[in-house]
Amino acid sequence: MNVDSSMCAPSNPVQHWDQIDWNQCRRQVKRLQARIVKATREGRWGTVKSLQWLLTHSFSGKALAVKRVTENQGKRTAGVDHVLWRTPAAKLNAIGSLRRRGYQPLPLRRVYIPKANGKRRALGIPAMIDRGQQALHLQGLEPVAETLADHHSYGFRRERSTADAIEQCFKVLSKADAPEWILEGDIQSCFDQISPDWMLHHIPMDKEVLRKWLQAGYMEKGTWFPIEAGTPQGGIASPALANMTLDGLAELLKQRFLRKQVDGIRFIPKVNLVRYADDFIITGSTKELLETEVWPLVEQFLSDRGLRLSPEKTRITHINQGFDFLGQHLRKFDGKLIIQPSKKNTHAFLEKVRQLIKETSNVDQAKLIRLLNPVIKGWANYHRHVSARAIFERVDHEIWQALWRWAKRRHPKKGSGWIWKRYFHFIGPSSGRFAVDTGERLDTGEIVWLKLAKATDIPIRRFVKIRAEANPFDPDWYEYFEERAFFKKFGIHRHEAGIQPS
Repeated sequence: MNVDSSMCAPSNPVQHWDQIDWNQCRRQVKRLQARIVKATREGRWGTVKSLQWLLTHSFSGKALAVKRVTENQGKRTAGVDHVLWRTPAAKLNAIGSLRRRGYQPLPLRRVYIPKANGKRRALGIPAMIDRGQQALHLQGLEPVAETLADHHSYGFRRERSTADAIEQCFKVLSKADAPEWILEGDIQSCFDQISPDWMLHHIPMDKEVLRKWLQAGYMEKGTWFPIEAGTPQGGIASPALANMTLDGLAELLKQRFLRKQVDGIRFIPKVNLVRYADDFIITGSTKELLETEVWPLVEQFLSDRGLRLSPEKTRITHINQGFDFLGQHLRKFDGKLIIQPSKKNTHAFLEKVRQLIKETSNVDQAKLIRLLNPVIKGWANYHRHVSARAIFERVDHEIWQALWRWAKRRHPKKGSGWIWKRYFHFIGPSSGRFAVDTGERLDTGEIVWLKLAKATDIPIRRFVKIRAEANPFDPDWYEYFEERAFFKKFGIHRHEAGIQPS
């Protein structure tokens, strides 16, 4: 393995890993990715392939790939070979093992995770070597994917989120002349059914490596099973492969339905696509347009890729009836679009909180608060950009009631007054706040409380949607993303804080 001496000190392997110049690695990979974006935009596919080859054979690309898979959430979960890269020496050796020649992926380790409908979703866990290879090749694939992506696709893409998708829905549906009909689409077993032949012919990456991933199969109870279709689920590259498979639908709809002539009169179909991974909506001016023209076109688009719409989850809805999308409920009342947390999402959240409270009947108050706070804050932060205030208040009340029952069960022989004084306190403007004295004191002598988070503590703030064409791998957009990151963190623009762009 050729290691640049500027990035590794010439001592023992452990010191080599610790002394890698990560900033230099990132700069080298970033430069190659920027060149890939430029070549992709210009349609120079031979240059794209050459640049991807350079990146996937570079020390910097390999080092960053190993760093990623050894620092993410799955770093302690082994594949079928039971190998983990835990030590600095193992990580450095892993960089040298990321070679194309002789590479043969191991089968995925099959596990099952529960779904909301009671069924189980099959998930494949790749071995560390395969995670490293996927992370490495993804560095060369992502710049292409971002450059070619549908503008209003928001799932599993850098710098994009469900909040962007919901804000785009608001932009499309909130106006007085907005489309009134919505096709709610859901692709059946998307990751499991994508045609491998389609991917091999259309995904712009090393075909031999991709073919090996698709043919690796999986192990379950000691038996190897082939995978007939789908992407290597559980792997880092899987979301990008799925996104690239579904990209192109927006352009197809735009070309087909931009303007129409009906009986000599210009007709605006108002067809708009908003997609998050395999969930999407398509708007239309009439129900007939969505039923007879849009739906069949989508089915044909998916069929070419080995996919089909879920008959149970795909439907056409009027905006006045409302629909659920990404945990939110969108509906117009007297011509005004209101977006709130959906009943299903809110119910699932409250059930999770109640279950946590029931399962911790024997723990102390402080531990219960520490268990609940991240759950409450996470849910409230997810919904903080919509009209959620009234639902936040109801959720806080439901949680308070569950905690009161928890306290009563702990002390069945005590009166309500005694329980109230022990667990609920007047703190600032709050009355009856579920909190515990930490025993610490401020300089003023004021008690330092460990307080239960409340959904209403989270301020409602309108979300600023990402620019549709923004590309995090394109140097022309670097300053935009720096400005956006600053605004998301501090709530103001850099020039308002007196900070000049870098």
